[in-house]
Amino acid sequence: MTSTFTSYSLIARDLQRSESVLRRQPMIQREADYYLEKIGSVKTVDAFVSDRRLLTFAMSAFGLQDMAYAKAFVRKVLNEGQDAPDAFVNKLADKRYLEFAKAFDFKRYGAATTAFDSVQKGVVDKYVRQSLETQAGSDNEGVRLALYFQRNASKLTSVTEILADRALNEVVKTALRLPDVFSLVNIDKQIQTLESRVDLADFRDPAKLNQFIKRFTTLWDVDNGRQSVGGVASLFGQTGQAGVSDALMASLAKIRTRV
Repeated sequence: MTSTFTSYSLIARDLQRSESVLRRQPMIQREADYYLEKIGSVKTVDAFVSDRRLLTFAMSAFGLQDMAYAKAFVRKVLNEGQDAPDAFVNKLADKRYLEFAKAFDFKRYGAATTAFDSVQKGVVDKYVRQSLETQAGSDNEGVRLALYFQRNASKLTSVTEILADRALNEVVKTALRLPDVFSLVNIDKQIQTLESRVDLADFRDPAKLNQFIKRFTTLWDVDNGRQSVGGVASLFGQTGQAGVSDALMASLAKIRTRV
């Protein structure tokens, strides 16, 4: 059985080639062609939202395809824009909506919004990358999570962004051996724990990021019956580094007695 890290590495080692192969798939090519043909003529939020196929493609590029049906929600995000501190999108915990609002900023640029290369070729590039991760996940969810983490980890500025993102949270919890019940701990304690265990600057170092992903994928394989525990010990300098602090374990024990 191919390990998760090996499968991830085969894709990540040459992302440009991996994405190029995917672009030639008929369905992806067909949807990308439709998007590029239509998006330049869209001048308003209403015109954008009314084309279900166009909207689904665009939202899929940001991993938001499950919300393409929520037209009133999307209108509110785009009509309010992202400049005002109290804009609707700035109140949402999921930062993917903010990225989406920045790309399709009709509030700021009006009819010129869809003329930018970032909205045309840029969105197609994002769609291809999302599709690559999705297809990888159909065979092994751990590969999808690793690719997602590799794409987003270097942009993190706070551990709260990890807690707010289910995929990032899954990777970090697995790599640090934090139990599922960790999510029930007081949020301040969660933040304190992650800040003491994770140095976000490491994720901007390709070598350190790769090592973290290797640790995650190895432990993912163990948790999902894809690998024995024998090869895991070398990932940690000492046993305590792979576990949870005594204080946190005490908190978790109290929670377990109540749930």
